[in-house]
Amino acid sequence: MSVFRPVDSRVRWPELEQRVTDRWRERDVFARSQHLREGGRRWNIYEGPPTANGKPGVHHVLARVFKDLFPRYRTMRGDWVPRKGGWDCHGLPVELEVEKELGLSSKRDIEGFGIEEFNRRCRESVLRYVGEWRRMTERIAYWTDMDDPYYTMSNDYVESVWWSLKKIYDDGLLFEDYKVTPYCARCGTPLSDHEVAQGYQTVTDPSVYVRFPLTDEPGTSLLVWTTTPWTLISNAAAAIHPEVPYVAVQYEAERLIVAEPLVHRLFGPDAVVVEHYEPGSLEGRSYTPPFSFAQPDKRAWYVVAAEYVTTEDGSGIVHTAPAYGAEDMETGRANDLPVIHMVDGEGKFVEAVTPWRGTFVKDADPAIIADLRERGVLFREDTIEHTYPFCWRCSTPLLYYARNSWYIRTTARKADLLAANDAIAWHPEHIKHGRFGDWLENNIDWALSRDRYWGTPLPVWRCEQQHTVCVGSFGDLAERSGRDLSGFDPHRPFVDDIVFACDECGGEMRRVTSVIDTWYDSGSMPFAQWHYPFENRETFESAFPAQFIAEGIDQTRGWFYSLLASSVLLFGKSSYERVICHGHIVDADGRKMSKSLGNAIDPWTILDGQGADALRWYLLTIGSPWTSRRLSLEAIDEVLRGFMRMWWNVYSFYVLYANTDGLSPRSLSAPAPAERGELDRWILAELHDTIRGVTASLDAFDAADAGRQLTAFADELSNWYVRRSRRRFWSGAGDADKAAAHATLYECLVAMAKMVAPFCPFTADEMWDNLVCSVDSSAPDSVHLADWPAFDSSLIDQDLRASMAVARRVVSLGLQAREAAKAKVRQPLARVWVDGAEVAGALQPMVLEELNVKQITHGAPPSDAAVAPASDAGVTAHLDTTITPELRAEGNARELVRAVQNLRKNSGLAVADRIKLTMDAPDDLWTAIEAHRDWIAAEVLAVSFERGAAESPLGKADVKLDGAKIPFSIEKA
Repeated sequence: MSVFRPVDSRVRWPELEQRVTDRWRERDVFARSQHLREGGRRWNIYEGPPTANGKPGVHHVLARVFKDLFPRYRTMRGDWVPRKGGWDCHGLPVELEVEKELGLSSKRDIEGFGIEEFNRRCRESVLRYVGEWRRMTERIAYWTDMDDPYYTMSNDYVESVWWSLKKIYDDGLLFEDYKVTPYCARCGTPLSDHEVAQGYQTVTDPSVYVRFPLTDEPGTSLLVWTTTPWTLISNAAAAIHPEVPYVAVQYEAERLIVAEPLVHRLFGPDAVVVEHYEPGSLEGRSYTPPFSFAQPDKRAWYVVAAEYVTTEDGSGIVHTAPAYGAEDMETGRANDLPVIHMVDGEGKFVEAVTPWRGTFVKDADPAIIADLRERGVLFREDTIEHTYPFCWRCSTPLLYYARNSWYIRTTARKADLLAANDAIAWHPEHIKHGRFGDWLENNIDWALSRDRYWGTPLPVWRCEQQHTVCVGSFGDLAERSGRDLSGFDPHRPFVDDIVFACDECGGEMRRVTSVIDTWYDSGSMPFAQWHYPFENRETFESAFPAQFIAEGIDQTRGWFYSLLASSVLLFGKSSYERVICHGHIVDADGRKMSKSLGNAIDPWTILDGQGADALRWYLLTIGSPWTSRRLSLEAIDEVLRGFMRMWWNVYSFYVLYANTDGLSPRSLSAPAPAERGELDRWILAELHDTIRGVTASLDAFDAADAGRQLTAFADELSNWYVRRSRRRFWSGAGDADKAAAHATLYECLVAMAKMVAPFCPFTADEMWDNLVCSVDSSAPDSVHLADWPAFDSSLIDQDLRASMAVARRVVSLGLQAREAAKAKVRQPLARVWVDGAEVAGALQPMVLEELNVKQITHGAPPSDAAVAPASDAGVTAHLDTTITPELRAEGNARELVRAVQNLRKNSGLAVADRIKLTMDAPDDLWTAIEAHRDWIAAEVLAVSFERGAAESPLGKADVKLDGAKIPFSIEKA
């Protein structure tokens, strides 16, 4: 009678996973796992919200499996781990998608189409792929509450964000300023510094040296350097370093002024210096600018001093345009320079720039350089390769552009940000004071406002007298405006229509039209997901901070930063205690996956073909989380052939023999673990040491090391314990020994299912359901409702582990020696000499059987012995390669057993079926074989073994013995 459901050794993983998913859904396992631990120690995780206006990719699988592994583990450890899903709804990613759909290409187009309808389409776009995301999320077994997620576009969420901005405003940290900020002309909006950091590309730009003729010294020019020729249109000054000496170099009929340290680099070793200028002596001298389209309203076109000018490159004199550079703007303010703006909001030259009006400024560079050359103003033209920021969403090169924007004064809290970061456990550790710490050290104020449409509106109202009010709640806005705002949409354009009287002057206050950086939205999720502080105060306080978050390493300047900055500003501490930065997914050649390269893998190709567990195992264990993962279908196949198949085959083996013998683990009368044989005690020692090690690794958030230990244990279980114990399961072994083998393997498989459950939740639960639930009605009906296994230190017999390690090493060396000598393993040999190690007496029979030798001798062999040696780490195994007739006969017997077993398998016999064996062999060979007749019959379960014609309707084959093909046949007894 079968004890367990039969197990197909040729498992189809996707079908298994669908079956398990259906069972989870039917039994409501995820929700029950939450309720089971409720009231226990709380362990918080935050969901970094994706935007669901596109299909999820395989890189999203990577993020989600890391965010699933540790909550599963902590739940099995007894913690209560609430998991709330969420959706990032606002921002440029959504707007650009809708623009593409509608055929719009500018803000002018959007406003012509209508902001109300445009934002309605954005709301629809956000939700378009939610079903796809839910399907993928369920398919990979990422357990998070997607029935009650937070939406950053919801009224409750927006109101919480308004509250936070009001608090920051009241603290004097929200302000408006006119300064240079990175600006996307395509999107028509400034970007924050952490957005800029995500879009750098290596480019080749022009590097030009331009003559600025001095007005008071004909024939003498400043040699000015720039890598942005288009900004020369708005030149206001030429900057020199105040502590560097300058010289005039005679060049043909003119004199060119450069920094003294750069003379030879620019003019060669024969340069003729005709005049020296002491540091600072050039300041205030006027020049003729390269272009005169503008008429400045204050003094311009003269030499100023600036500390940022270097002599590392260029000419030591830098063109200065305060409208288009942060350092230039600082220099302009220090010297009261005019801000000459000659570029419109689309990054195109204005009408006054006659030759290039309406041209995107970066596109105008070649024509500007040509014009300079034709007029004799250009001295030299080179190129420079450097990194340049592009819009992280539309890939337009950014412009540094002076404009009014709203900022959060994060620089005022720099010390608090650094202190909060010091308290975070970073994985990898070097991120703390490296990539992330450097970012905080060089922190600049957060450019918050966006001149866009689909986003959380900046809750600032202003009157004509420039009085401002920051509104912190919908109730406050309703009271000020005298309108019933229940159920209103706080987005544009509706919120723009709400006006109220100024408390100071009585004038009409209107909202400034900006929306906010969507990264501020996502960084607000710790409190805004609960509509804090308007409700759920206790819920928020119990869920803050998170014990764990995980996202890609690029989020150091994205979500990780916005989470930290907003929580430090609002609550004085970090909103997360520990973070894993995982790397990126690349193709087999290490290239970034992309549709344009044709190397992107659709996650469903793997999920439908190879299964989620194999993908999860690969992504979680292939290496340190922060390293890139080279993903390919072949890599997942390797997982299936390796760990997954090895683990499954042991499970299949156990179920087969438990069902064959009708042995239930609840009915076994097995000896206590400490009273079992060496092999059982050894694998139990390895099991409990593995439990100890995997627990420690997962406590340290080291999934790769935990996976390495689980793989090593699966190998020990399959390739040593089961292989060494196989006969105990099917032969006529004593009842106690067979019971011990069954009990030991069962205990290993159950513990293994628990340990692998966070990694491979489907397969682990399938094994648990069959091995545990089928025989114990009181057991949890899912492994994910079970407790994590505890290790028993008394069972970790270190001496036995060390002795078995020696025995296995000797076996490994002996097999290497056999391979070198081309001696088949089935051919018995007389002796192995072991030098450099001692095989324990109780383990010697295992070594002898594994190596198929008759005797072990410790020490070096005689010098005249015919041997094949193999060595490693000071241990050498020497095999006696002399083969006697008796040994050859035994080797033939083993070859016959192998051939019969193959024929049994191919004939479809059950493992316990008895057979009749017939062999047609010549006299001398039959005589040699007959000496091992009883052993052969026992090995192949033959009730008879006769010499005769090899004819049988069940099965017939040949076996090569002593170089001849010998026919044999089997029939069912």
